Amino acid sequence: MTRRAAVADPNAPFRQLDLPLFAPDEPAVSAAAAPQAAALAVPEPAPRLSVPAAPPAPSRPQGAALSPALFRHPRASREIDLGRAVIAYEFQRARRRSIGMVVSAEGLSVRAPRWVGRSEIDAALREKAAWIQAKLVEQHERAQKHAASRIEWRDGASLPFLGETLILVLDPRATGAVLNSDAAALPGVPRLTLHIGLPHSAAPEQIRDVVQAWLQRQAKRLFEERCTHFAPRLNVQVRRLALSSAQTRWGSASADGSVRLNWRLIHFALPTIDYVVAHELAHLREMNHSPRFWDVVRSVIPDLDTARGALRHEMVPAFD
Repeated sequence: MTRRAAVADPNAPFRQLDLPLFAPDEPAVSAAAAPQAAALAVPEPAPRLSVPAAPPAPSRPQGAALSPALFRHPRASREIDLGRAVIAYEFQRARRRSIGMVVSAEGLSVRAPRWVGRSEIDAALREKAAWIQAKLVEQHERAQKHAASRIEWRDGASLPFLGETLILVLDPRATGAVLNSDAAALPGVPRLTLHIGLPHSAAPEQIRDVVQAWLQRQAKRLFEERCTHFAPRLNVQVRRLALSSAQTRWGSASADGSVRLNWRLIHFALPTIDYVVAHELAHLREMNHSPRFWDVVRSVIPDLDTARGALRHEMVPAFD
């Protein structure tokens, strides 16, 4: 029986490795350990500090501009003043051997063994104060970016396409969706327009569905082209390529030669897309993230750190 990676579908007949959609800013670490960077590593088992993608929103008491920021979990049962911020956190007793801290969409959650006292928990939180506050702020900023990335599906709306700005134009004369490029566009003015064969009275959902279908077609065509480009250079064979709509993974590769790539990559510039394609194809030679695997990726993507940075920091538009 083939041994599967930890991130594989347990029902899949082959070994599979996935590339995270939003790589964690830091890996999960225990409350007693120092945080360290590992952008695309598979997280290790609990107990640990983990940082999910969505942030809580901080607030300040009215009339107290210089007061510490306040981060409050909706199920907060305890509170601690960490100097620069007051953290109201969810607390639970759990069957574990160490104190666990999780920063999630709702805020900070803390779990501790029954034998650990309040003073020890407070000490652990203060030890990790800088890390906790930084992650809460980072995630708040990410939430703001996510809110700003929501598309208003109407004539004149914009979204990223291959790293450029694409303007939507409702044009009943068009058939389906037609891409136009203005080579004479002034600097700073978007040169790409997508003419959609819908009237100005079209519902937002209609516009969204037409645009999404068009983007998926472009993604499939481009991914096939880039796989054809990289496969012989990496000495691998792609037996099946499929689009993915996963919420947490940019792509995955299986030992049988199957590759899945998230169609939302079409929002990024080509160097970033090439990195993800090369990353997944490299897994067809090394089904791990060992130094040998990264050597394979670098053989075709020397500047992979820049591409990984784009995946980490750039925000794709929200389609919901």
